[in-house]
Amino acid sequence: MKILIADGYNLLYRARTGWGKGDNPIVFNFLRSFKALVEKFNPDKTYFVLEGRPKKRKDLMPEYKAQRVYSDHDDFYRQKDLCIDFVKNWLPVDVIRHEDHECDDVIGYLATAKHVKDECVVISSDTDFIQLLSTNDERVKLYNPIRKKFIDAPEYDYVEWKALTGDKSDNIPGFDRIGPKTAEKLITNQDKLKEFLSVDDRLTRFKMNVELIRFEDVDDTKLEVNSGAYDGEIIKGIFESMNFDSMLNEKYWNNFERVFTSGTKHA
Repeated sequence: MKILIADGYNLLYRARTGWGKGDNPIVFNFLRSFKALVEKFNPDKTYFVLEGRPKKRKDLMPEYKAQRVYSDHDDFYRQKDLCIDFVKNWLPVDVIRHEDHECDDVIGYLATAKHVKDECVVISSDTDFIQLLSTNDERVKLYNPIRKKFIDAPEYDYVEWKALTGDKSDNIPGFDRIGPKTAEKLITNQDKLKEFLSVDDRLTRFKMNVELIRFEDVDDTKLEVNSGAYDGEIIKGIFESMNFDSMLNEKYWNNFERVFTSGTKHA
């Protein structure tokens, strides 16, 4: 089977940029880009993964992601909810979430545990997913929708490399004077890495960073799953109410219906 796993919020935030007009430009941008991705990869099954609470990481480091400031200057939150409701209700997609885990962990579970024998394509521009490629498992591929290309697997342990450099976007501090190139030299030479980590509390900090960055095991009994079903009449009515005229012309509409009635199947 071919499995498509979309990082939901990553795609939703990406939809804030674009040329959509009217009262719901983010909805317009999102639906067009999501349809294009499903069409491109033609999966047997599609997941749209949403965020939960990073419970374990917050317990380990209360400052985790605490620096993030969110803006609603473009009416994002209302439109985000519209997009999620649309996918949940009217597309043949499994919308999935775990209350106590970030979407990264859930995506990791889907790609490496639930669909361990299937071809999986993860859609996200988040570099954390590079760790899925470090397993040398050719089943799993990472596609960056901004760069429009697959990401190559690194020749080193990505999680340990990032534990040295840190991750400003998640408020995870790295080590002084350790940039990407120096981190790679340390990770690819275990003697030098061991020597570096033997000073002061570096080893403790390193281990904590690894735990913060590496995907957590997910209790699949607590996953929230909502399976939508395609309804062309309702979708057409939504497009009309939002004045998505270009999505209603015969050529685009027929293509949209083809993608979501034959391009994905529940398994």
